[in-house]
Amino acid sequence: MASSDYSARHLSVLEGLEAVRKRPGMYIGSTDSRGLMHCLWEIIDNSVDEALDGHGSEISVILHADESVEVRDKARGIPVDVEPKTGLTGVEVVFTKLHAGGKFGSGSYAASGGLHGVGASVVNALSERLDVEVDRNGKTYAMSFHRGEPGTFADSGEPTPDAPFTPFVSGSELRVIGKVPKGRTGTRVRYWADRQIFTKGATFQSDGLIDRLRQTAFLVPNLTLNVSDERGEEPRHESFSFEGGISEFVEHLAVDPPITDIWRLTGSGGFTESVPVLQDNGHMVSTEVSRDCVVDVALRWGTGYDTVVKSFVNIIATPKGGTHLAGFEQSLLKFLRAETEKNSRRLKLGNDKLDKDDVLAGLTVVLTVRLPEPQFEGQTKEILGTPAVRAIVAKVVAAALSERFTSTKRDDKSQAALVLDKVVAEMKSRISARAHKETQRRKNALESSSLPAKLVDCRSNDVANSELFIVEGDSALGTAKLGRDSEYQALLPIRGKILNVQKASISDMLSNTECASIIQVIGAGSGRSFDLSTARYGKVIIMADADVDGAHIRTLLLTLFFRYMPDMIRDGRVYAAVPPLHRVVVINPGSKPNETIYTYSEKELNGVLAGLKKSGKRYQDPIQRYKGLGEMDADQLATTTMDRNNRVLRRVNIADAENAGTVFELLMGNEVAPRKEFIIQGQGLDRDRIDV
Repeated sequence: MASSDYSARHLSVLEGLEAVRKRPGMYIGSTDSRGLMHCLWEIIDNSVDEALDGHGSEISVILHADESVEVRDKARGIPVDVEPKTGLTGVEVVFTKLHAGGKFGSGSYAASGGLHGVGASVVNALSERLDVEVDRNGKTYAMSFHRGEPGTFADSGEPTPDAPFTPFVSGSELRVIGKVPKGRTGTRVRYWADRQIFTKGATFQSDGLIDRLRQTAFLVPNLTLNVSDERGEEPRHESFSFEGGISEFVEHLAVDPPITDIWRLTGSGGFTESVPVLQDNGHMVSTEVSRDCVVDVALRWGTGYDTVVKSFVNIIATPKGGTHLAGFEQSLLKFLRAETEKNSRRLKLGNDKLDKDDVLAGLTVVLTVRLPEPQFEGQTKEILGTPAVRAIVAKVVAAALSERFTSTKRDDKSQAALVLDKVVAEMKSRISARAHKETQRRKNALESSSLPAKLVDCRSNDVANSELFIVEGDSALGTAKLGRDSEYQALLPIRGKILNVQKASISDMLSNTECASIIQVIGAGSGRSFDLSTARYGKVIIMADADVDGAHIRTLLLTLFFRYMPDMIRDGRVYAAVPPLHRVVVINPGSKPNETIYTYSEKELNGVLAGLKKSGKRYQDPIQRYKGLGEMDADQLATTTMDRNNRVLRRVNIADAENAGTVFELLMGNEVAPRKEFIIQGQGLDRDRIDV
């Protein structure tokens, strides 16, 4: 039980932290899992700042089974001496005082992520219990806190937040609990998040933590980051350490084949700003100070159209960008516009101009800036607000790109030309898709249709209720015409195996008759211009033969949807029909009509036949084995594959788009060696998963 004593000393410690507990969203963004993870980032980032400053090369994060979390480092350790202004030890100042720490003015760090000095104290205020241990001066020091208040827990075994707590009254005690070798230093922080603050379902997300630590290992060369998740039946352990550089990070992030090598754009700039500086007399005086901003960018263009942008300030991720990202995009667009205009005759540019999406298509970029005391918008640090950084980044990017594009090296010249070709092709594709989308709306009976002649459309204008069957071959189309419900079921035949769009360029895909017909019939555009709300059908059903060729055709069609219309899959609108493999006719005695049973696998067929023999029923022999959809008559196809009351459909899902992209690249991409190894090993995917 927590003590009910409440003294003036408690008031002085808690007056600031009580504001954190009343308005936690102002400091950590939210009180769900995101806020819980943000607290953990605050503690981890303190250790990372030490590593950035050259102290400590290993950080460990442990998610304990009791829902507590621990962060260990081997840096200098939090100061344990008394801070003269407050009369408190450095440990207590860091964990109980807002806007206190070593990151202000001319403090201990040239550039760090924790600039507000509230991180550790906010985590402490929002924790039911927090224990900190510091190795310094040959000793191990320890202090505990209960919802921000220092004191002691009477643990009877393993530490727990439910143990009786006694707050300090007259003064705090930084306990000495052991000895360490003279040169060993470091800090260990373990805390239990306060369930009075965080929502019931808030949990530490292991995958998000691992991704963040891997990202940090890329950004801080030679720093080892360990994570252990001890919460499940099988503990999970990961360790990351990279020799360095954001170039490796770009290589890790990029999923499409490259057009260029990884380019590094580096430089720096200076600026001045007026900031309040604490004087010796205790007054804050506005003073003009000079700042240095170091810019480091790694980027490369690929054949795809997806953009991957990661931006950082002093190793802190800024997922919503800010002035540094705005400066990068502004400079990139301005420079490439000028370059395309210089080469307008070769590129057949006309009067059209690039826009931002054109130059970012297929671009993977990691942008980092380092500067003292950056201005963030809010404690969550998702947006950089320092105005001068925009111009500095723009200047550095323009100068580095100019050097690359004016280089006389053969590789540089050829890659620069490929980039210009890429961005102009994206521009033309955007303009073409926009014009195409404006003309491809569902036509009513009074309008002339420009849809492909081979489309057998439905009568209904109700998009949600309509279905498009993509049918393999003309023979199956003839049967499907007779078996469909023409009110809401449309048919589009394709001839054999379509273009493998994983290998082909956008222009090749658009010029391919089958691919262009599918995109035109669906009517929602493709790639970046795809608009799900204008799709003409509520369901798209791939109806191919139940054999290896049919599986290949399904895979090719799904590659087209995944690459150029992924929102159709994400919205659950793409299906694979499941036609039967066998037709068993059960002979009934007398005048009773015979019964028809359809089976979908050899195993199911054997089970049905065994059941018929066991019950003494006869069946027609030989059993019909369908080699393709064309072998069915209209009634059989309608009953088994098209009738909503009887058919079986397999919905195509993308549980993880990045993993799906990797699988498609393996199965359908340009690199033959990984695919050959995959086939030889025969591991990873079974045929059913490849089918859909």
